[in-house]
Amino acid sequence: MNIAIGADHAGYRLKDELIEFIRSLGHEVKDFGAFGPESVDYPDYASQVCGAVVSGTADKGILVCGTGIGMSIAANKTPGIRCALVHDMFSAKATREHNDTNVLAMGERVIGPGLAQEIVKIWLETEFSQGERHKNRIHKVMQLEGSQSLHP
Repeated sequence: MNIAIGADHAGYRLKDELIEFIRSLGHEVKDFGAFGPESVDYPDYASQVCGAVVSGTADKGILVCGTGIGMSIAANKTPGIRCALVHDMFSAKATREHNDTNVLAMGERVIGPGLAQEIVKIWLETEFSQGERHKNRIHKVMQLEGSQSLHP
């Protein structure tokens, strides 16, 4: 698989550790930055990673910031992206099986590298369940992208 990965200044260290781990699993990795502790804006990196996933140049994307919250919010603004903020192994598996997520967000200030590696491994190796109820729900979520507003 081709994995796009990006982080802001609060997540670049964990991103760098994950790159080597993902490569050790046999995947290719495209690193979109950030590359150091200088303050940057997380939406810029979320946009690049999500663009790679939507265009098909990457199969999946991984985003890291301090908490993962900002990255997940930014990622989910991109049509075609289903990003989950995950900090435990159960959710890593469930979000692939039930939601067919194509982007994973995590927080460097929330979890350590060992847990992050386990989450990434599970998330990359878990297939979508293909059940009709899950497909129907994903279809409904994707329809929300076309609506201007959920509230009158």
